[in-house]
Amino acid sequence: MKFTKMHGTGNDFVVINGIETILPEPFSDHAKKIADRHFGIGCDQILVIENSEIADFGMSIYNNDGGKVEMCGNGIRCLARYVCERGMTEKKQIKVETLGGIVVPEIMGERIRVDMGEPSLNTNDWLFEDKRVVNKKIKVNEDYFYITLVSMGNPHCVVFVNDPYELDLAQVGPHFENHEIFPNRVNTEFVKLLNKREVEARVWERGSGETLACGTGASAIVVASVLNDMTARKIIVHLKGGDLEVEWADDNHVYMTGAADFVFEGTVDISLFQ
Repeated sequence: MKFTKMHGTGNDFVVINGIETILPEPFSDHAKKIADRHFGIGCDQILVIENSEIADFGMSIYNNDGGKVEMCGNGIRCLARYVCERGMTEKKQIKVETLGGIVVPEIMGERIRVDMGEPSLNTNDWLFEDKRVVNKKIKVNEDYFYITLVSMGNPHCVVFVNDPYELDLAQVGPHFENHEIFPNRVNTEFVKLLNKREVEARVWERGSGETLACGTGASAIVVASVLNDMTARKIIVHLKGGDLEVEWADDNHVYMTGAADFVFEGTVDISLFQ
């Protein structure tokens, strides 16, 4: 099976052209093995490009635990660059069907701007009587945190802290991800306010652990920052893998701009994973 390794701000992906490639079934089992950094190719997530009846392309996203998820902002930038540079479309603005809805990335020179859609503050991804959760105090393990919940097609818990790099993320991240108030698990962003136009963050992704960046997470951060009256509506999110420019615009859509890069290409013998 042919694949391409790509990354968006350090969030790395194995990209498979599912339009030309017949995937082995059940693919979730193979995805887990392909994503393994010691015995497979290694990645945060696997992106499968597919045909769509309602958009230009479809995108299926598999975490490195084999689970399928709704959306990935860094991944969709990689998909956009892939289909454009591989001659699969002549459009500079494309529509991509995901489990989280239709997402629209636009090629802008070396960077890609993505219309991430409208954020939701009222979903079934968390168990609260008051569905709108902004700066709410909860207990996680033995500590207390103030959280703001935002869905960008997938669930995010934004936590403002003094310094995200003082946290033992490998210890605290799983407690957030698997907390009883999140029946579908949750992605968590630990955020430090730098000024009205900049924040710094670390990301714990459900099913993947700590990643160097998260596009939907950066989108959730700008929404949470505005709701908590901390930043302007257009900010720079500094992540371990690099920076993303994110704006919660007046039309209520979140727009994220960043790079997408090719790393290498190769083939893998799927029979080795049997």
